[in-house]
Amino acid sequence: MTGVRILVGTRKGAFILTADGKRQDWQVSQPHFGGWEIYHLNGSPAHPDRLYASQSSGWFGQVIQRSDDGGRSWEPVGNDFAYAGPVGDHLWYDGTPRPWEFKRIWHLEPARDDPDTVYAGAEDAALFRSTDGGHHWEELSGLRTHPSAPRWQPGAGGMCLHTIILDPANSERIFVAISAAGAFRSDDGGTTWLPINRGLRSEQIPDQDAEVGHCVHRIAMHPSRPEVLFMQKHWDVMRSDDAGASWREVSGNLPTDFGFPIAVHAHEPETVYVVPIKSDSEHYVADGKLRVYRSRTGGDDWEPLTTGLPQADCYVNVLRDAMAVDTLDPGGIYFGTSGGQVYGSADGGDTWATLVRDLPPVLSVEVQVLP
Repeated sequence: MTGVRILVGTRKGAFILTADGKRQDWQVSQPHFGGWEIYHLNGSPAHPDRLYASQSSGWFGQVIQRSDDGGRSWEPVGNDFAYAGPVGDHLWYDGTPRPWEFKRIWHLEPARDDPDTVYAGAEDAALFRSTDGGHHWEELSGLRTHPSAPRWQPGAGGMCLHTIILDPANSERIFVAISAAGAFRSDDGGTTWLPINRGLRSEQIPDQDAEVGHCVHRIAMHPSRPEVLFMQKHWDVMRSDDAGASWREVSGNLPTDFGFPIAVHAHEPETVYVVPIKSDSEHYVADGKLRVYRSRTGGDDWEPLTTGLPQADCYVNVLRDAMAVDTLDPGGIYFGTSGGQVYGSADGGDTWATLVRDLPPVLSVEVQVLP
């Protein structure tokens, strides 16, 4: 029978949840890398038992871990992350120049057809690639040497490259998002990059048509329609129908258009999910109610999904990498909270169940469907 594996990164370790295709009874692993921040844990589409983990500590630095047996055992692999030569400074919050600094890996994105190729998004704002299973890393420095890079500034969480999307129809096309620089697209495998922020509006930027400087929180794509992108921004839910060349707002009737994650249903390209929170200063859900919002029309018209979720005295956040969808039918959707809960729905969001509670604060959630 088909199995499902949920990969959860937290502030104090990684956890792996497993169930059969019914998605009803979940087994929860003991913590992997207990005490370490696991910013992201992700599996290879080409070899599901090949897992990569970003293990980070303010005391001991950054380590990439790899498993070839679905998380039963791990080994540290190459951590030779080095910026490819000096490229000057970037701006800090107050407008003063600041040298580039490697701090941690926020996101790991394995290639679809090769378990040895994996991309890594770093803070500060760099994209790396390994073609030997993580043993060696090379910066795709065309991004950080873009002429706009000196004007990039960090968001509140740091200047993190947190989203990497590999176009399933075009192996040369890559999308990334950087907080708070914006979204970028490469059409030549990462050699050169184009800012794709036309149509975004940000209150703190005097020039409303600025090429960069927008705080993009997350981008999502349905693999059957790689030209269509959905974005959760620092205020505003956005949509592009031309691979990021232009954007339009689709926040519609959301109670607030501030949030972090955004995801697209695996079988319904116009079905999109977000989790609105109260504001950029109050990072928790409004009115003490945990509500996932779903649009079946690609935006504008949104409905709250609440069955099985706490609707009183709940003040959690859901971070940008903490929501994922599976490919089963009916489709499953999963998310983790700052309160350490992981929720799942096996019917596209109509009803929810608590899969595990009282974990450390959840940083990332990924899901795999196993043969």
